[in-house]
Amino acid sequence: MKKRSKERQTEQAKLDFGSQAAPSCTPIVNDTDQQIREKRERSKLLPVRHTDRDFFLCDLFDYALKDDGVSMEAPIFTLATKPDLSEWHWESKDKSRSLTVTPSIKGRATQFDKDVLIYVVSQMTEALNRGRADAKNRTVRFTVYDYLISTNKAINGRSYERLSDTFERLRGTTLKTNIKTGGQRTREIFGIIERAKIVEKSPDDERMVAVEVTLSEWLFNAVQAHEVLTIHSDYFRLRKPLERRLYELARKHCGYQTMWSISLELLQEKAGSKCSLREFRRMVRGIIQTDTLPNYRMVLDESDKAIFYTKDVQRLSKGLTAKTAKQ
Repeated sequence: MKKRSKERQTEQAKLDFGSQAAPSCTPIVNDTDQQIREKRERSKLLPVRHTDRDFFLCDLFDYALKDDGVSMEAPIFTLATKPDLSEWHWESKDKSRSLTVTPSIKGRATQFDKDVLIYVVSQMTEALNRGRADAKNRTVRFTVYDYLISTNKAINGRSYERLSDTFERLRGTTLKTNIKTGGQRTREIFGIIERAKIVEKSPDDERMVAVEVTLSEWLFNAVQAHEVLTIHSDYFRLRKPLERRLYELARKHCGYQTMWSISLELLQEKAGSKCSLREFRRMVRGIIQTDTLPNYRMVLDESDKAIFYTKDVQRLSKGLTAKTAKQ
């Protein structure tokens, strides 16, 4: 065990970016409410796979997870769980921003593929916050084992195979957009990532040990301009692509405010869902019933308006009181 920990520490010294533990904020609830909530959500969320992490991993991974604002706003990633070979075009309601996503023969990058970007963006943002010179590099090296632990994935051969497929879809999916990042507009067709390189393989079974991922200039500019938002660690416990996408939209538009409302039709457009409005409504109602979105609850009223609001009861009460006072 000591030898294994030492090897991981040696590998960590080679990484481009690192981080230290960051404090987390957890709402204070009484034991009874907490037990009821945990029991209710246990079967709805993925289990926390790695609760007994050693000191090295705690020191590395307890930083604030970050998601880039631009991919939270625009539906770059498909919600499909099977290969999506169709081209996708999105345009903002005011016609000022547009995005065309073209898949490769491997299919369009999925909502679960985005875990790689969240991990890389989090590492890069932490390095920027610490003023590290190497944070200006678009390429980040990390160990696959550490990535799987951080994103709550199983440590097995299938997870390594899935990551290889993820790299192919991220590299093969091309974007054409006029959306600015970091105040710059990239006028070209480009991939979500520029490349993924296997730096080291296990001598026993040829599994990836360390990899390098190079972000596209478009995403890199967003990170350098700090166009990122902190997300809840339970994001990686959400089972359904639509759950993850709805959480992103709630985090982007509601943020730390009391609530955010949007028509169901426009929500479907922002989510990037290709199903009928009737089917989308059914899926949204299912997510409302399970109530698994971290930090936010969601309701759907009779006029087909979706309303996201904070789970923080005190903040919600203050926000509603302030809103009433203004009317």
